Amino acid sequence: MELKLPKYEFKIKKDPAGKDLIYDEFRKKYVVLTPEEWVRQNFLRFLKSEKNYPASLMSLERQVSVNKMIKRFDAVIYKNGKPVVLIEFKSPKVKIDQKVMDQISRYNLSLNVKYLIVSNGISHYCCSLEIESQSIVFLKKIPSYHDIA
Repeated sequence: MELKLPKYEFKIKKDPAGKDLIYDEFRKKYVVLTPEEWVRQNFLRFLKSEKNYPASLMSLERQVSVNKMIKRFDAVIYKNGKPVVLIEFKSPKVKIDQKVMDQISRYNLSLNVKYLIVSNGISHYCCSLEIESQSIVFLKKIPSYHDIA
């Protein structure tokens, strides 16, 4: 499926059962190539290549406790040793709606990051959480690593 992201080259191979695998340069291993994984790999490459996010400061698929339940977020970006960006990826077939925004907001209850990003590869949303004014500001573009607090 065509994504609204720059085109990148990836290493793709088949496993013994015939499933497509994609090399994840961030986790340094091959993973099953699902539609959501395709979005994840393209979007993270976009952050690294176009927005100068260091790959070494990206943490993928980690567990977080939300209301005494273990959940798994898709990606978090660190700056100065603290998590500052939380990212949720969806398949291109999944519409980004209030349910998706609620999901990433729940994950953020444990992390308290300043920026939330949601992408299905076609639609990308980035918002900044303004603590003092207790408001959410949707940004017109994804900030570069240099520009995040």
